[in-house]
Amino acid sequence: TAHALAEKTSSRPRDSKLSPASLETLAIIAYKQPVIRADIEAIRGVAVGEIARSLMYKGLVKIVGRAEVLGRPMLYGTTKKFLTVFGLNTLKDLPKIEELKKPPA
Repeated sequence: TAHALAEKTSSRPRDSKLSPASLETLAIIAYKQPVIRADIEAIRGVAVGEIARSLMYKGLVKIVGRAEVLGRPMLYGTTKKFLTVFGLNTLKDLPKIEELKKPPA
């Protein structure tokens, strides 16, 4: 789940100003990129417009293109700064989804 992704990535060194909601959104973008906002919102179940803007302002997320679907929504992806902040060389260094523990019930 997205919560488990956020928990796993939050154990890495990170910018102390990221809220749990920001971390969760960032984890979804990191694992699903390129991803449109509607898909992020479908996973999280809440609007993520402000969080996405905040992550872009912090330089962790950027617009990487437009989806070839109705309305041509923007596609989000992570930046080189994201890799640096989380101590990763490439996106392949992210923990595998199978390795992520599930949140306690």
